[in-house]
Amino acid sequence: QVQLVESGGGLVQAGGSLRLSCAASGRTFSSYAMGWFRQAPGQEREFVAAISRGGTRTYSGDSVMGRFTISRDNAKNTVYLQLNSLKPEDTAVYYCAASRNYQSPGAAHEYDYWGQGTQVTVSS
Repeated sequence: QVQLVESGGGLVQAGGSLRLSCAASGRTFSSYAMGWFRQAPGQEREFVAAISRGGTRTYSGDSVMGRFTISRDNAKNTVYLQLNSLKPEDTAVYYCAASRNYQSPGAAHEYDYWGQGTQVTVSS
């Protein structure tokens, strides 16, 4: 069992930056690939980024590529999402998720555990 707690969301102006964190419980954090997804009101959950167990491979969704960066610190049981050059359309609840063994990093159904989410609001 893995429990995930996101933090770092908030209100920011367009063009600004935020850093989201996701702290995981348990001693097996390094056994999980990690991902970030987001969901805006009335929209489906969207893949944002993913990172392999050791952090050597990362993946990004098309809408955030070049602006958002995922990283992890296995010693701290934490995965991060750096959000730069934020746009109003980035406004959403951001969720982190853990996967034992995904085949498709962008597929939400391949993740086994989810956090409660953190709100990011970007004003224009």
